[in-house]
Amino acid sequence: MSARTYRNLIQYGLLTLMLCILGVFLLYPIGLTVRGGFAEDPATGSGFTLDHLRLVFEDPNLMGGIVNAFKIACAVTFLCIVISLPLAVLSARYTFPGKKLLNASILVPLILPPFVGAIGIRALLGREGALNALLGTEWDILGQAKFWGVVVVMALHLYPIIYLNATASLANLDPALDESAENLGAGGWRRFFKITLPLIRPGLFAGATIVFIWSFTELGTPLMFDYYGVTSVQIFYGLKEVQNSAEPYALTLVLLVSAVMFYLMGKMVFGRKGYAMYSKASRAGGETPLPAFWGWAAALGFGFVVVLAILPHIGVVLTSIAEPGSWYGTILPKDITLSHFNEALTASESFNSIKNSLILSLIAMVLNMAFGIVIGYLIVRTTIKGRSLLDALCMLPLAVPGLVMAFGYVAMTLRWPFGSGGPLEGTWLNLEVFGENPNPFPLLIIAYAIRRLPYIVRSTVSGLEQTSGELEEAAVNLGASRVTAVRKIIVPLIMANLIAGGLLVFSFSMLEVSDSLILAQRSDHFPITKMIFEFTNRLGDGIYIASAMGVWGMTLLTITLFGASLMLGKKLGSIFRV
Repeated sequence: MSARTYRNLIQYGLLTLMLCILGVFLLYPIGLTVRGGFAEDPATGSGFTLDHLRLVFEDPNLMGGIVNAFKIACAVTFLCIVISLPLAVLSARYTFPGKKLLNASILVPLILPPFVGAIGIRALLGREGALNALLGTEWDILGQAKFWGVVVVMALHLYPIIYLNATASLANLDPALDESAENLGAGGWRRFFKITLPLIRPGLFAGATIVFIWSFTELGTPLMFDYYGVTSVQIFYGLKEVQNSAEPYALTLVLLVSAVMFYLMGKMVFGRKGYAMYSKASRAGGETPLPAFWGWAAALGFGFVVVLAILPHIGVVLTSIAEPGSWYGTILPKDITLSHFNEALTASESFNSIKNSLILSLIAMVLNMAFGIVIGYLIVRTTIKGRSLLDALCMLPLAVPGLVMAFGYVAMTLRWPFGSGGPLEGTWLNLEVFGENPNPFPLLIIAYAIRRLPYIVRSTVSGLEQTSGELEEAAVNLGASRVTAVRKIIVPLIMANLIAGGLLVFSFSMLEVSDSLILAQRSDHFPITKMIFEFTNRLGDGIYIASAMGVWGMTLLTITLFGASLMLGKKLGSIFRV
């Protein structure tokens, strides 16, 4: 057997292995959800009927949930574009005072899940919150406008995703195009709408897709605002009936199909006519210094957005240091304590949840880094057939709602070979979520790893594309095996990308919401986000301990996100693309 044939066999073997893993833990759960929506018997998944879907469409409460979720998604996406696009243009084209610091501050919203930020917003804008105390009013803002509370909190959390994509797209524009139009007499606004906007539209659409699907299926934020009239919350409360009722399957199927349909409609409307440059920018576009007045105006605009974005964080921090009952109808807490931070780290329940999240997230990160090297190598360094399919499957978790994936994993535990009567029953791989002896840890690791796989793959691919394959070939020609060449040459060269992607996998897994809320049903299995949710429902000091745990989470995400930003720079936006 020739060396070339042997190498092809190894490459196709690795490709087959990766496709099988994604087939079992990505496509299979989605398929079970789809099948369950049409099954006559929800316990076995047998038979075929449209009755379950018909009942969903005939139920005004369930249809109202879909409509409300769609309204939230549209409002959040629109607000994110309105916030992020002007900032991206200012950042890409102009210099102004404090630009570097303000650019870094734009990422601040990503360091806190919006459902934790809801705690801070309630403390600031609630009936007895800081704003009413400051103005001497009694507005029940959140009680009367829960919808807009959800929208604003989510928009202030998600706009950096569109900002990162827009900034990356603007950085690739050839400035010669804009200069040519200017020489032909086109004004600034005309050039923006006729040249710049059409060329960066793919990047905007990529970021907007993530924001739309995320907000369309968001579970934690509506729960925290007691806004129960959305599909995600209806599915969450219907999970306990999943073994005997097909309604949760049908509702999840409707959610999935709706998300895909809205995505395709957006693709047709905003992506049906493509514009492309002959090449990427042949030279860097010069950044124009703004005059003093406009420079400070731009800085104030950035600063205003950052201040709005960190309001939930400020609320969470102040809640975490307030004595129970001391921040009620006042601008600031009357009494301050640090005991909640100690409680968040030392109490058995909270400490155990932090330990669970650390272990689960670390294992998911290590698995993903290994998978990222293999998948990235197959995509960039080989020409085998099927690598495009592998690349597409790796990006699929960004397009499939997290709630649908979590529900699919629950469905998987009820089916062969994991369910009752299967060969894995009674073993550590029984993966039971509901029952006398639940074992959600393997499933949580798998869920975290699959959901965050796009981040590590995009980061690894980016590093490999910047690394010449000639170095590897030179090592092989000098007698090194292919594995040795990859281990000693390629991996060290892309280590910054691997670490950056790994940090993102770890940090977002630590604060994952949908999988944690749904798959962990017993207190000793709770990850940190599920424990935060449980504390918010506990009377007395619960909300304060939950806030302290949120602050610890913010600290962790701050370190990891800024580390990843330093390593990837403007390429950070490419990992948030479908």
